[in-house]
Amino acid sequence: MPSPQQASRVVCLLALCAFIVQFPAQARAAGKGDVFFGYSRTGSDIFYPSTPGLNGWDLDGQVHWKPFIGIDGDVAHYGIGADSSVPRTTTVLFGPKVSVGPAAIKVFGHFLVGGEHSANSSAVTPISGGAFAYAYGAGADVPIAPFFGWRVQVDHLSAPTQSPAEGTHVRFTTGIVLRF
Repeated sequence: MPSPQQASRVVCLLALCAFIVQFPAQARAAGKGDVFFGYSRTGSDIFYPSTPGLNGWDLDGQVHWKPFIGIDGDVAHYGIGADSSVPRTTTVLFGPKVSVGPAAIKVFGHFLVGGEHSANSSAVTPISGGAFAYAYGAGADVPIAPFFGWRVQVDHLSAPTQSPAEGTHVRFTTGIVLRF
């Protein structure tokens, strides 16, 4: 039987796929978009107090709606390699993305809203819950091959009802982009 963490990952990936498939036909007709997968690191105390910066992965997909405007879906999971007292956190975010630049290097900005779920299994103060979350930030895609690029991105990431004010609400992400 799959663990709750594995089940939540599958549900998040299925939600992202369903979103892209159900996107209006006019957006799909443009035939432009990208898929990103890479490493992500959060600042300390980003969702809960007394938690270190978390390592994880980020999966992001964009479908262009207009030449410079797209709809972005982002699923990330943090807590990889941490002991069971550190929360495992999954975020699922959607929103607009604006990309500009020449055909090669693309600079972008986005504003994403959605939710986060965090849980740990053996901490002094157990955590299991979710909340509204948002992220806004910018980045750049640099080409490395005809359909591939390298992305560097920095976001402000927060769950306002849970994130401590003194937390470091920064997310750094880098990895490979497949353009289609």
